[in-house]
Amino acid sequence: MNFKNVTVAGSGVLGSQIAFQTAFKGFNVSVYDINEGAIKSAQERAQKLAETYKHEVARHPSEVDDALARLSFYTDLGEAVKDADLVIEAVPERIDIKTSFYEQLAKVAPEKTIFATNSSTMIPSQFRDATGRPEKFLALHFANEIWKNNTAEIMEHDGTDSKYVTEVIDFARAIGMVPLHILKEQHGYILNSLLIPLLNAAQALYANGIAEPQTIDKTWMIATGSPRGPFAILDVVGLQTAYNIVSADAEKNPIAGKIADILKHDFIDQGKMGVATGEGFYKYPNPAYADPNFLK
Repeated sequence: MNFKNVTVAGSGVLGSQIAFQTAFKGFNVSVYDINEGAIKSAQERAQKLAETYKHEVARHPSEVDDALARLSFYTDLGEAVKDADLVIEAVPERIDIKTSFYEQLAKVAPEKTIFATNSSTMIPSQFRDATGRPEKFLALHFANEIWKNNTAEIMEHDGTDSKYVTEVIDFARAIGMVPLHILKEQHGYILNSLLIPLLNAAQALYANGIAEPQTIDKTWMIATGSPRGPFAILDVVGLQTAYNIVSADAEKNPIAGKIADILKHDFIDQGKMGVATGEGFYKYPNPAYADPNFLK
């Protein structure tokens, strides 16, 4: 694995984390997003992550300063990928947006560049034709709060060349992740195959008026010893991502449509996007579930 230059396309919550962690581990990182407003938000996220890393990760503040110096930001995709050994795509979880992105990327990326999707629910074979280089395309999925939850799920499709799988596994290890090789395509990978049914069940309980989010979280936390309940997890994931996922099932699943309506009207339209905006199901930086009395 001879990667030096990595491009992260999409600078949302997880895209920004991937970019910062990669830069922190010594790689040059280009961050791409569609407009200056998105790039400004990405730069603000990088500064917030820098503070987090100073308190939770770095042995010396200079490590964080060096990571910031390795980050560069672009709204021109061609410029962002011109030297890329690897592009990690973290654009919104919609098949039309991802397909369009790969069609654009295929036109401007160097021949050497490996493409990896960080999709949390979709599989590589859904986009391989759009990439123009299916043998160099696979999935590389990270968990939120990447510096603590350091999993990297690596999943190829049946046309991925195994040598690129090995290179991406090596890269994941180089940025401090535990590589988890998935042997065949599976929507939701391992993590989300386990997590999404939990989140969907919790949202269905709420949407059907069975219990309030805090009661549902309290139940899960007490019964399992988990540090967060499903609605606290949704706040970390981001309610826009949660909305995109349930909306994809809304036509064939009425409860998914009901959940999507609640997320949109009661939260997203009110600017309550989760941890990133300071409010979702909980208010931050001091959410109720973190209070020692919450479980009493």
